[in-house]
Amino acid sequence: MPQSKNAEDVMVEYISIGLALLTIGLGAFGFLAPRYTASALDLETTHTTMGLSEMRASVGALFVAVGFACLFTGSASAYFMLGVVYAGAATGRALSLILDAPPFRKALTFFAFEAIPAGFLLWAHSLT
Repeated sequence: MPQSKNAEDVMVEYISIGLALLTIGLGAFGFLAPRYTASALDLETTHTTMGLSEMRASVGALFVAVGFACLFTGSASAYFMLGVVYAGAATGRALSLILDAPPFRKALTFFAFEAIPAGFLLWAHSLT
């Protein structure tokens, strides 16, 4: 007979699934609407459209793929790796806040949207 989950496990599972879905949704913007995403990130193309290709790949499809991997496998390891991805993004954003002087409020908001999921996913899925 399968063991029933306690309320904390169920909450961790729902939040993790929600973060995977959010990752897919945000990644879809970069994948399917790279011009919009570039504009939202204060980026623009120059002499070629290589920047759009980069948006589709690294800002879009990469996040869509990791999010789907989490949902498809349901594995704690996959969700842990999603946390690693968010931690890497948050680390890059923190360094940028120190070295690049980006628009502070916008960069700090993006940092929070990276650091909070990173902390949750790393904590919740390192224990399983």
